[in-house]
Amino acid sequence: MIFRLADFRFPDDPQRLYPQTPQRPWVLEIGFGDGRFWPQYARTFGQAPNYLGVELSGVSLLKANRRLQAAGLDNAVLTRLPADVLVREVIPHGALDLIVVNFPDPWPKAGHTEHRLLRAPFFQLAASRLKPGAGLLLTTDHDEYFEFACAEAAASGVMAVETGEPPPAALETKYALKWRDLGLGVNHARFTPTAHAFVPHGSTSPYPDAVPEQESLPLETTVPHAVLTLPTDFSPHDFQKRTERSPEGRGPDWTVILLDLYQSLRRDGWVALAHVVEGELTQEVLIGITGRADGSHLVRLAKFGGPIITPGVKAAVGTVTAWLESEGAVVKHRGY
Repeated sequence: MIFRLADFRFPDDPQRLYPQTPQRPWVLEIGFGDGRFWPQYARTFGQAPNYLGVELSGVSLLKANRRLQAAGLDNAVLTRLPADVLVREVIPHGALDLIVVNFPDPWPKAGHTEHRLLRAPFFQLAASRLKPGAGLLLTTDHDEYFEFACAEAAASGVMAVETGEPPPAALETKYALKWRDLGLGVNHARFTPTAHAFVPHGSTSPYPDAVPEQESLPLETTVPHAVLTLPTDFSPHDFQKRTERSPEGRGPDWTVILLDLYQSLRRDGWVALAHVVEGELTQEVLIGITGRADGSHLVRLAKFGGPIITPGVKAAVGTVTAWLESEGAVVKHRGY
């Protein structure tokens, strides 16, 4: 089953995601590629654990979904998202029995290490989502990245490292077969939390080395909107792309880029396309400008694509409203 970010809750509940098998262990695979690992690894359990897979490639997402369906793994959820967004926003504290990372992108070029997944902040985040005694499995052909990841796990202060042999299923993935054909070996480690480093806000940690968890994106359900009156001579033909950024030091960081404006199917309406970036989360949203019976216009986030209502998305509605104000519109109500 393929989920969009909007299909999840924040955090989500295994009983909702896997209503037929809520008590089974929960495994997260990050970067599942074309999905070869899980059908083989799932067979090593008496009953297939509940599976959550995250991947950035849309093509890989579709291939993996077909592969898991063919294997009869109906307690599997796949999604296309940045891994840290999924782990931070969707996974509850202490919920996962295992995290698997096979052949992650090593970002080998100089100056690109900040793009690597397995750095100290992610190890701290992962430790908070794993159950006591659970672990994170890494298999990689890249020696330098392996050493880097082990060092970052140690620097995180919350992960113990144990090297060993990878599960056989990890050696049957697309990348493993590629490197095996070239005669290259692989590295494998299991990272086990030494403490649950992060605790929910308002909770008391039983661990003396606990670190306060980073703030998650505030997520809301009220659809941002505005009501305004356009000038009689309003013409959108001079629309130009514009960029707005969050005020420095005032809440979550976001960037909004208004890319284009289109005539809607209604003669008295338009649709703006906005690109919204908040950390690792990027969304493209549509914002309608729709005429109403009383002569005013409603500026409102469209539901198309299942956008997540974050501060940046609200700011996108505000950016469209501010542009219309600069064109002479009079705002009667703001709901963002």
